[in-house]
Amino acid sequence: MWSFFRSSRQALFTLLRTLDIQSSTQDNALIKAKDFLLQQAHSKKDRLEANLDLSFAPRQWQKLTQQKEGKKHFIIRRYFETCVFICLANELKATDLCVIGSASYADFRQQLVPWEDCLPLLPEYCQHLSIPSTGKEAVVQLAQALTDKANQVDTSYPAIDELVIDEKGYPILKKRFKKLPEEDNTEIEALIKSRMPKRKLIDVLVNINYYTNWAGVFGPISGSDPKIENAIERYILMTFAYGTGMGPTQAAQHMQYAISAHMLSWANQRHVTPAMQNKALNKIINHYMLYALPKVWGLGKSAIADGTLRKIYQENLTAEYHIRYGTTGGIAYHHVADNYIALFSTFIPCGVWEAVEIIEGLLQNQSDIQPNVIHADTQGQSTVVFAIAYLLGIKLMPRIRNWKDLKFYRPSKKTRYQHIDSLFKDTVNWALIETHWQDMLQVVLSIKAGKVSSSALLRKLGSYSRRNKLCLALRELGYVIRTLFLLDYISQVELREEITAQTNKVESYNGFTDWLSFGNPYTIVASNDPEEHEKAIKYNDIIANAVMLQNVMDMSGVILALMDEGYDITSKQLSKTSPLLTDHLNRFGQYVVNMEVEPVDIARMMKLPIK
Repeated sequence: MWSFFRSSRQALFTLLRTLDIQSSTQDNALIKAKDFLLQQAHSKKDRLEANLDLSFAPRQWQKLTQQKEGKKHFIIRRYFETCVFICLANELKATDLCVIGSASYADFRQQLVPWEDCLPLLPEYCQHLSIPSTGKEAVVQLAQALTDKANQVDTSYPAIDELVIDEKGYPILKKRFKKLPEEDNTEIEALIKSRMPKRKLIDVLVNINYYTNWAGVFGPISGSDPKIENAIERYILMTFAYGTGMGPTQAAQHMQYAISAHMLSWANQRHVTPAMQNKALNKIINHYMLYALPKVWGLGKSAIADGTLRKIYQENLTAEYHIRYGTTGGIAYHHVADNYIALFSTFIPCGVWEAVEIIEGLLQNQSDIQPNVIHADTQGQSTVVFAIAYLLGIKLMPRIRNWKDLKFYRPSKKTRYQHIDSLFKDTVNWALIETHWQDMLQVVLSIKAGKVSSSALLRKLGSYSRRNKLCLALRELGYVIRTLFLLDYISQVELREEITAQTNKVESYNGFTDWLSFGNPYTIVASNDPEEHEKAIKYNDIIANAVMLQNVMDMSGVILALMDEGYDITSKQLSKTSPLLTDHLNRFGQYVVNMEVEPVDIARMMKLPIK
């Protein structure tokens, strides 16, 4: 390569003297090599005596560039110059280096909270999450945790009936025998469904607004009071039109009002933003959590994330072909709590790996439900996501389709196990984690402070990630956390059953939202505006959450009536039910908003005496 480099050597050195290139991580090995290169720019020697850290270069370059004679270390000048310039170019692309004063190659850390401002926050944050504040302590703690967990699984392997490691070292998880139901809840479930009061879908929105005032958060984006007549009614009709997929044109034709499609569309464009919709969702969620019944389905300590395809116009910058679904569109990505209520949703293009949005959904959720465990499918996980979730105090527990093909990582090369040794294929690079621990903490503190979104950061790290040191460090930390999770996954059948049960809830929720999108179950919205795609998903969530809250209120009333009649109803029986009931709902016909609501005794419903 020297013959190509030689003709540009003078220009490259001029460029190197002109630009102020700095490291954007804690690793300064390449910067020190660059400074040494500039000092020796006029040297004619073929070999330079120096003992430099060349860890930034690939091993082939290190072998070619370095020589050792006795105790002396030499650098082969021509190879060294070529190697340094190539690595400078690669690390500028990977954002490991930055050019001060540049736009395209600026220091991405400028978007983060300065490290000086992070230092006062660090002790309390690390103590709260029980993670070390220094890289050295982190490596000791993580290595010990990995060692203890692997030894525990290795020791208990003979007693784990469902786990078998065959002669080739391939793990096999046997299916567990189906457990007999402890209690027969068929009769109670049938009685509840049969006594649910018949309701029109639009009446549900009116009823829930009466108790939560969710429509009251909408209004002119300027912040002034709405000037339209009967604003709350207009917002309810608008939510119904967009949330059901009917759209303003079709919805206006079925409404017994002097209301036009333009009036609904105008309210959507001028009086609603995604942030307002999130506030409306939070009002419904917070009221939902006041009732006793949802607590038999889940305590809100975990959430499940999953995406479902929604078609959009193909003449759109965000429209992409999805290889799994075999069609063009975008992804409605939902975060659903373990008690079925939807916490947060967003719209992402098909080409985006769903895992980049999984953490952001939890951080954007401002409701009273704050889960610290997140479940997902294969698309909702990656090693970098495992690492960031761990540093944010979130436990990622996905259902991974190809988990058998994933590598388990040893704490050290010398570590060996009696039974499960064949599972471990590689060793953790602890030095990389220790070096960049400060960088990783700065990133997560910036995410918590709202300076940068986790999804934007993951997209940035995913670009040219093979040479991005921060990404490599996060990936190495992710190997540790993922290995710990996989060891639990293969050794605890209850954990596997819990993950399956929780991920099934979000699948049920996706089917529920499809049922509510009866106006057009395939196309999300007749628009090419990405913000309108986001709003359409959130409108659908508002309707879904409102229906679930209404179902909880109605179910609580039915259960109280059954108890008064002498039925003995337990929490185990009710845990097999769900708020995703639809048989009693009427979606079609003429849509009339009757703002007169007959109040019910919600205080008694909230205190439902369940054994």
